[in-house]
Amino acid sequence: MPSSTATPSAEMLQQMAHAIRFLSVDAILKAGEGHQGVPLGMAELATALFAGELKFLAADPTWPDRDRFVLSNGHGSMLLYALLHLSGYAKIGLDQVKSFRELDSHCAGHPEYDPAAGIEATTGPLGQGIANALGMAIAEAYLNARFGDGIVDHMTWAFVGDGCLQEGVGQEAIALAGHLGLGKLAFVWDDNRITDDGSTELSISENVADRFRVAGWHVVEIDGHDLRAAAGAFAAARTDPRPTLIAARTTIARGIPRLQGQRGGHSAKLYETDRADMAALFDWAATPFEIPDTITEAWRAAGRRNAQCHAAWKARLEALSSEDRAVFERTMAGDLPAGWCQTILAAKQAALADPSPRFSIQASGDIVSALYDEVPEIFVACADLEAPTNHKRHLAAFARADRAGRYLHCGVREHVMASLANGMAAHGGIRPAAVTYLAFSDYERPAMRMAALMGLPVVFVFSHDSIGIGKNGPTHQPVEILAALRAMPNMRVIRPADAIEAAEAWEIALSRTDGPTSLIFARQQLPLLRRDATAENKSARGAYVLADATGGERRATLLATGSEVAIATEARTVLQERGIPTAVVSMPCWDLFGAEDKHYRRMVLGPSGVRIGIEAAVRFGWDQWLGPDGDLVGMSGFGASGPADALYRRFGITPEAVVSRTIKLLGEN
Repeated sequence: MPSSTATPSAEMLQQMAHAIRFLSVDAILKAGEGHQGVPLGMAELATALFAGELKFLAADPTWPDRDRFVLSNGHGSMLLYALLHLSGYAKIGLDQVKSFRELDSHCAGHPEYDPAAGIEATTGPLGQGIANALGMAIAEAYLNARFGDGIVDHMTWAFVGDGCLQEGVGQEAIALAGHLGLGKLAFVWDDNRITDDGSTELSISENVADRFRVAGWHVVEIDGHDLRAAAGAFAAARTDPRPTLIAARTTIARGIPRLQGQRGGHSAKLYETDRADMAALFDWAATPFEIPDTITEAWRAAGRRNAQCHAAWKARLEALSSEDRAVFERTMAGDLPAGWCQTILAAKQAALADPSPRFSIQASGDIVSALYDEVPEIFVACADLEAPTNHKRHLAAFARADRAGRYLHCGVREHVMASLANGMAAHGGIRPAAVTYLAFSDYERPAMRMAALMGLPVVFVFSHDSIGIGKNGPTHQPVEILAALRAMPNMRVIRPADAIEAAEAWEIALSRTDGPTSLIFARQQLPLLRRDATAENKSARGAYVLADATGGERRATLLATGSEVAIATEARTVLQERGIPTAVVSMPCWDLFGAEDKHYRRMVLGPSGVRIGIEAAVRFGWDQWLGPDGDLVGMSGFGASGPADALYRRFGITPEAVVSRTIKLLGEN
């Protein structure tokens, strides 16, 4: 890469690597715990990358065209913190390193997403980081096709441990990246052949590098402690058109004689004598947390190495037309185009103009497809369900031969689909949507949790949301998953009742920038229940009175979500005819409703009378809305195989059942 400073000598590079080792050990000793295996074993690899190949500028951590670096084996977090501190990232000062693993430190036990500090992804659950890196590489390829080489042209690097490659999501990422031919993606494998339990031979026997070869990767095998070999491998990775695996044979915890190459090298407790032994081995005289000035300056120079490259990029950006520059800057800032909400309003008006029942997931596809041209950042990934989920429409496929496509065929790989969506969102410039059936969200769940932890604006789109899918049976009827997703902090869950609520749900999801949203759609046709199509987004308050009680003070409130709001509406008609003033409340998003003030919640739920919840799902969570005297018409176990209408009757989720339950609660005949 172009640089403004000369590459340090081989001797200085080795001293820079040792600085990583000692800073890491000092921090771990002060914290009383940590994982020394990675920073001690990968010190040379990290030094060769940051000092010679990685395109970054410590003074501008969020430079849009920087190389992305992900520490997938995130338990070795002190490697990353040492690199960031030594190369001059302002947020990772020595005080932060000294507070490693302490409350509120930027140097947490595992890396926590903070691009301004140089931390590109939250990692720790093994395999997530490399799948995030895959998404970052896809984002780079698409944005490169959109804005050109002069504005977007960078690599994504991931340091990878044995555990990352043993996790199933790792193999999903390997296969998909090779299929797509992502030449700007490189994994650096810490091949130390040790996991927490001991030798990798306890659990694997295949040739790991060959897994990459058969998937179409460029594979380079090196001694991971050879700085020159590492530099050559990194340079080769940048020029090869295939994704690259650098299989780097290393010694875990290198430098501590008691632990190196051993199981305990992973995270066994360190002692002052271990540091003393390492200092003797490497002839290191500096005191704890002290880095000699010459080494510090060499690292700071590495952090400035790409200053000329950065300046040239800024000049190219400034040379764009004001309109093109504004579009790029808006895109990378995560701001949506002005006026995009008018498309949402038009979708609501179109639904009102044609109020015939519509398949819920098809309504979602209609809405978002109208946004595809308006919001070119929307990028859809789908797990081999293009036809039944219907969200491709006029999008071209993102493929080896077409990087401008915005629909990614992930194959039957839900886990990597969700994880790479996180990577795209973390990269910036992309608003990813990951689409599959709700029952398969369990395959995505680790990645969904990470999206919530990182506060990434990923839209998870789910179809086939209940027993309403019918004859596919209980394996595909996700009766318990709504409760599970609602329990996840920072995961916004929205289950629309009709096409108008579906449009509002997309508006809520795309407006959100501080976390993910799960949009839950039914397979079956849903009638249009709303009869208004204004710019007001009623769903944004989480719940609202869809139909108020008439003929007196409200005596019953029917609370429902999604497809069951229609059941509530039919039941209300019967109850009103029986002289029981009844309101229907649509509750598409519980957490938004819970965030409303108590006066609004009281108005919606009703100050008196009985409350009946209606949802083709288990009860868990519903009691917060039903109160001590309320009841739920829903599921108490798994579903069954049969026609949808027969299943609703079998499990008692019908207007008649709602009427009967309401009358019973009211104590009437």
